[in-house]
Formats: sequence, C-alpha cells, structure tokens
Amino acid sequence: MRELSRRLLIAFVLCIGFGIAFGYIASAIGNESIASFDTAIIGFVQGLEAPWLTAVMKVFTWIGSGYVVAPIALIGFIVLYFVLHYRQQAFLLVAVIAGSVVFNSVLKNYFKRERPEIHRILDANGFSFPSGHSMMAFALYAIIAFIAWRNVKTRTSRVALVLFTAFMIIIIGTSRVYLGVHYPSDIVGGFAFSALWVTIAISVYAYFQNKREKKEKPLRVQP
Repeated sequence: MRELSRRLLIAFVLCIGFGIAFGYIASAIGNESIASFDTAIIGFVQGLEAPWLTAVMKVFTWIGSGYVVAPIALIGFIVLYFVLHYRQQAFLLVAVIAGSVVFNSVLKNYFKRERPEIHRILDANGFSFPSGHSMMAFALYAIIAFIAWRNVKTRTSRVALVLFTAFMIIIIGTSRVYLGVHYPSDIVGGFAFSALWVTIAISVYAYFQNKREKKEKPLRVQP
C-alpha cells in the first residue's frame, strides 16, 4: 500500500507538471509569445529538406496517422485479451488511445489554431493545436511501453524499449514540422497533454488493479 501511495504521489506531481506545461504553451500561443520559438525550429528542421528525407518523413507521418494507429491498437487488444489473457491491460490500451483521439478533437475545436503556411510539403485539413499525430503517437507508444515494461525483465530489453519508444514519438512529431503541417508548439503541446492523459490513465489502472489484487488475495487463517 505504501508503494502504491508513493507511485500515486509521483503521478500527481507529474500531472501537475504536464498540465502546467500544456497551459503555458496554450497561453503562449494565445498571446503569440511563442512565435519566435516556432519560427526558429521550423527554419532548422525544414532547412534539412532533401528528397530522401522527405520520403522518410512521409513514412513516419503515415505511421503516426489513425490509419496505422487504429490497426495497431486493435491488434494489441486482440493479442493482450485473447492470446496473453491480460484483459485489464487490453482495455487500458484501447482506453488510452480512444481518449487521446477524443481529447484531441475537443482541444482542436476549442483553440481553433490555423495550420502554418510557411512551407507546406504535405496537405492537411483541420486545426493545428495540439497535434493529433503527436498525441496519438505518445499515447500509443507510451502505453505499449508501460505494458511491455511489466512483462520484460532484462535491463537490455528495457533500455531498448525506452529508446524505441522515445525514437518513435520524437520522429513522428518531427515529421509533422518537417512536412509543414504543424508548428513545433503544436507538437510539444500534444506531447504534454498526452503525457498528462496517459499518466492519469495508468494511475487509475494501478489503483484499481491494486484493489483487485488485494480482494483476490486469500485471507490468512490465524493459528
């Protein structure tokens, strides 16, 4: 119980941090004080433009789209629920992905930020902040990493898992800036809110999982 309380406290602190980060970015977008940051990052990232890199970035932006995320989530659910019989984790996976999609739609329609027009390599519809790709990528790979972390034991496997997760999240976010369909602040804001949502979801899951395990634990018979 003490370990659970410690983890929930850490999660609470993280949620405050992620919430403040998202609020700061949203506020900076509103008063346009983040424009210089966006312009500088866009200039650097798009300054790397090359035909081969454009092809690579288009692949990663496709990987971060709903056309790929949805099947991955579905396959993950099937494997977890029917093959591995990790039913609670299967529902956690789906809930996190679905939640990120719903929150992104609500936030985009609330902020109504138009997409950048500096140098558009790829066409995209809808509002810009926060990035749906960055939110879905963070939610998908973070929750997969959480589930996998609990089931892999070696240090090498865990390090590889963290590196892979970080790479996929960052490269998908970067691809959106490179292709000219998002401001960097859209990406960072998407990461911050998705991190907040994933942390809340995992904390709720851990709390009820702990209660379930305590309930199922057989009572000791006093001699």
